[in-house]
Amino acid sequence: MDNALEAARTHFLQGVQHFEAGRLEQARSDFEASLALAPGRPSVLGNLGVTLFHLQRVDDAFPLLQAATAADPGFTDAWACLGLIHEMRGQWQAAANAFASVPAKAPVRFRQGQCLMRLGRSAEALQAFDQALAMAPDFADAWSARGGLLRELMRLDEAAACFEKALACGGDPELNGYYLASVKGGAEPPLPPRRYVEALFDDYAPEFQDHVVTQLRYQGYQRLLEPLAASGRRYRRAIDLGCGTGLCAPLLRQMSDAVDGVDISQAMLEQAGRLGIYRHLAHDDIAAFLDKEKEAADLIVAADVFIYVGDLSRIFPAVRRLLTPGGCFAFTVEESKAGNDLQLQPSLRYAHSEAYIRQLAQ
Repeated sequence: MDNALEAARTHFLQGVQHFEAGRLEQARSDFEASLALAPGRPSVLGNLGVTLFHLQRVDDAFPLLQAATAADPGFTDAWACLGLIHEMRGQWQAAANAFASVPAKAPVRFRQGQCLMRLGRSAEALQAFDQALAMAPDFADAWSARGGLLRELMRLDEAAACFEKALACGGDPELNGYYLASVKGGAEPPLPPRRYVEALFDDYAPEFQDHVVTQLRYQGYQRLLEPLAASGRRYRRAIDLGCGTGLCAPLLRQMSDAVDGVDISQAMLEQAGRLGIYRHLAHDDIAAFLDKEKEAADLIVAADVFIYVGDLSRIFPAVRRLLTPGGCFAFTVEESKAGNDLQLQPSLRYAHSEAYIRQLAQ
């Protein structure tokens, strides 16, 4: 037994050395050998779990990390990896709990704050961001996240100060400049950052249908399309701009021989593809798609899309080029209460004036 324990210890120490040197496969092999010789040791379970996590073998790592933290609640590296796994899986409460078990580290408090935001626990999230920034005052992402939370709470002046601080600390100039414009006003960014919109809807895709239709009982797309369907007109080809998960598809198919869709989010398109309604689906920015498109259409729709587009000066001419004579362009916009042609709101959605839309439509 003593020889086995000594061999286990040797493998464990070798595994630690390999891990610290970035030799993850060698570390895994030594930790597995150590665990086989001395089953159940929290240090070995945890280090093997952490190594497998870094090897992206998340499902294999998870039970080892759980066992390690159950046996040794002070195993902070294992808690941190558990938190990251829960976060990947959208298990926000479990992730927040795991991150809370890690002592003061700015990146961990930052992630804890993000999870608490997802849970709607704004006061606790703000506290977590403040703790992260107390440890790392130049943590640009934490300033940006704090600003985002304050923006959602409509504490706009405080949010603006956070975005300015994020920029001063080297945060992403495009994203933080966009966020700052939404709360401070001034010159409106004509377009949102593509990666912001893409990430927003890639992240939203798994729960989009349930949240929008079941929880919010959204009916805007029906109000847009039902009058067209009731007219009895048959369309040869419909294009669904910003088609998302395909909310419009069943109604469009009822009145169209073919329905094609385009969206900036690949995750949304994967959901839309499962409907089996769309003839073609394109992963693209809608302005770029319209510029490249050659096949004419007699119905083009954009339901709650232009709020994430901004400047529409490219869209309308491209639509006009593609529409057949007598074709229909149906869309929705949010009206600018300030009367601006283009207004970026604190919601990070664009509003447009009626005069602007009428001018483009002429």
